[in-house]
Amino acid sequence: MSASATYQAALLRQQAEIILKGWGMADDMAEQTAELMVETDLLGIDSHGISMLPHYYKLLKAEMWHPHARAKIVGETPVTAVIDGCHSLGHATSMLAMETAVGKARTLGMGAVVVRNSNHFGAAGLYARHAARQGMIALVTSTTRGRLLVPTGAQWPVLGTNPIAFAAPAAKNDDFVLDMATTTVAANKVKVYDFHNKPLPAGWVVDDKGDTVTDSQRGMDFVFQQFAGGLTPLGGQQENGGHKGYGLAMMAQILSGPLADAAFGATRQEGGMPNIGHFFLALDPKAFRGEQGFETSLDEIIDTLHATPPSEESAPVLVAGEPENQCHRQRSLEGIPLPPALLTQLRDLCRQEGFDYLLEEKS
Repeated sequence: MSASATYQAALLRQQAEIILKGWGMADDMAEQTAELMVETDLLGIDSHGISMLPHYYKLLKAEMWHPHARAKIVGETPVTAVIDGCHSLGHATSMLAMETAVGKARTLGMGAVVVRNSNHFGAAGLYARHAARQGMIALVTSTTRGRLLVPTGAQWPVLGTNPIAFAAPAAKNDDFVLDMATTTVAANKVKVYDFHNKPLPAGWVVDDKGDTVTDSQRGMDFVFQQFAGGLTPLGGQQENGGHKGYGLAMMAQILSGPLADAAFGATRQEGGMPNIGHFFLALDPKAFRGEQGFETSLDEIIDTLHATPPSEESAPVLVAGEPENQCHRQRSLEGIPLPPALLTQLRDLCRQEGFDYLLEEKS
C-alpha cells in the first residue's frame, strides 16, 4: 500500500475553492462547500471529503449538476419549508435547509425542511452537527443518485446508500452524533480502499451470486459498474440483521424521496438531471424540558457509558461522534492524509482545467 502525504486543512480548503470557483460556483458557495468538504476529512470521513472532487468533475462534464445554480425556498409554513436545490451541489443547499429548520425550531420548537433537485451533499452528519452546536436535536436523511443497496432476499440493487444522521447536544460532553449509511458501508468507502489497494472486509460487497467480494477493484466494479451485485444492507445477510438495515434505508427513502418530491433512483426522465432529495428535522429541547434539562440528562447517559468497563483496557467505551472528534483534533495538528491515487486525480483535474495545483509539496 502506497504511503499517503499529509496536508494542512487550510491548504486543502484553498485547493478545493480554486477548483469550485473555476467551475463557476459563486464565491460564497464555493467557500462554504470547500469548508464542509475539508471538515469532513478532518473528521476522518475520507470517503466524502475532498476525494469527491474528481467524481464531481465527471458529473459536471456529464452535465449532471449546475455550478452556477443557487438553491431557493419554494414553499413554506411556520414549521416547514420546501427547497429547490436547482441542481447545484448539495453542500450549500443543505446548510440553507438546516439553518431554515433551526430557525423555525427556535421560534416554534421544531422545524422540518425537505429538499428536491439536489445533488451529493457530502456527509449527512455535517448538518446534524451544525444543528447540535446551536442546541438543537437534528435528524437528517437523504436519497442518493445510484441504486447500490441489494435488498434482503434480492439479486440486484434497488435502493441507494440512503444515509441517516442524528445529533443531540450535551452540556459538558461532546454532542452525540450518529452518521451512517444504511448499507453495511458507504459506497465511497469501497473507493477509498481501492485508492489504497486494500482488500475489502468480508460482507461489505456481494457479487451477482450473493457471494462476498473482498478484492477492492472487483468491489468497485460490482458497486459502480455491474447491474447485479452491490452493497449489503446494514447488518449484511438476513441472519445477521440485514433486514433491519433494509428497513432503515426505506425510512430514509420515504422521508427524502416521496415527501420531497424527489425521484426514486435519483434521476427524472426529462433531461436525465438528478433529483436527489434530503430531509432535515430540528427540535428545540427547551420546548420539552426547559433550559439545560435535556443536555444534563444526556450527559448522565454519556457519563454512564464512559464509565462502563471496556472489553479492552486500551479502548475505553465511546459514543457516536467521539471517534470523529478525536480524529478532528489529531488531523487539525498533524494534517490530512491523501493517498497518491487521489493526488494524481486532483493534479490531472487541475491540469485539464487550467487551475492552479497547490499540493505538490507536503505541509
